[in-house]
Amino acid sequence: MATVTFDHATRIYPGNDRPSVDQLNLEIADGEFLVLVGPSGCGKSTSLRMLAGLEDVNSGRILIGDRDVTDVQPKDRDIAMVFQNYALYPHMTVADNMGFALKIAGTPKDEIARRVKEAAKILGLTEYLDRKPKALSGGQRQRVAMGRAIVRKPKVFLMDEPLSNLDAKLRVQTRTQIASLQRSLGVTTVYVTHDQTEALTMGDRIAVLKDGLLQQVGTPREMYEKPANEFVAGFIGSPAMNMGTFNVEGNVATLGAAKVELPRLAVDALTPEDNGKVIIGFRPEALDVVSSTDENSIPVRLSFVEELGSDAYVYGELVGAEGATEKLGSGEDSSQLIVRVPPRTAPDPGEIIYVRIRPGQEHLFSAATGKRLPA
Repeated sequence: MATVTFDHATRIYPGNDRPSVDQLNLEIADGEFLVLVGPSGCGKSTSLRMLAGLEDVNSGRILIGDRDVTDVQPKDRDIAMVFQNYALYPHMTVADNMGFALKIAGTPKDEIARRVKEAAKILGLTEYLDRKPKALSGGQRQRVAMGRAIVRKPKVFLMDEPLSNLDAKLRVQTRTQIASLQRSLGVTTVYVTHDQTEALTMGDRIAVLKDGLLQQVGTPREMYEKPANEFVAGFIGSPAMNMGTFNVEGNVATLGAAKVELPRLAVDALTPEDNGKVIIGFRPEALDVVSSTDENSIPVRLSFVEELGSDAYVYGELVGAEGATEKLGSGEDSSQLIVRVPPRTAPDPGEIIYVRIRPGQEHLFSAATGKRLPA
């Protein structure tokens, strides 16, 4: 096994002025499952391909263990990659697909057979070894692709959105299998996805990228509870965090009819560049329904109720924000607020409820820089 280090690694594609990956500094521990996540075009797949040797590194270095592999050929890096599209040979059996890389490397036949059987047992593929890929389901094909990586016993697994082609139910099932498999094998793994739910449920740590720049690295809990900036706060979590830009008056922030009391530390941290404004975020589950007489509350006019059995979500708009330039809502440029309430207690659409952020569960960011403020 081995560590992985990105040392100021940069990739600029020919014809582009802006780097697709810009000065990436990231250390991945031996045996760690690290998830690279971000929106389309953020540089996560490019980072993975740089590690695999499929993309040039224009500046900086990449190390696997203590070995600088920046200019090493992909076949000599001791990595194994699992792709989104399985990339199986249709004319070969499952066993032949899984053992093909070992065959090319000149591994003895009995050794190949032993490793293939071991991997098939781990993945529940033993009874399918003589089948062709066309006779398998999508989930089984993805497990064959995983098996092909496992038999090589590499230092590092690289996975590029391996669950994207699976249906929703199979995706949930397979992601738990991959996470538990990685932990049992103990192989350092770099996993790319645009799905933040996958990132939260699978990774030991998450690295969030945007426009080629690393935004934050941390455990799933750190990402959820203490996002470093406005982008990470809005990206991590489902449903997305409610966010809006408020006007600051003393130690109270206002937007429409909403009033939120601010901690003194946050008020003191505001700068002239913030222009008397602050970005406030709060998750749907961080709200309590309160009386209409509560002076520091957020009034929400309901438009839709979503009953999920164990939970209920109510959707609505901030009262008093009609025609305002600033919006308060869940998701980018959204004016739709989401509040989680106990099941079978949601009021009817059209009613107004008053909610208040629980103490310590607000997320405050600079309006000028988007960076997290102390609270």
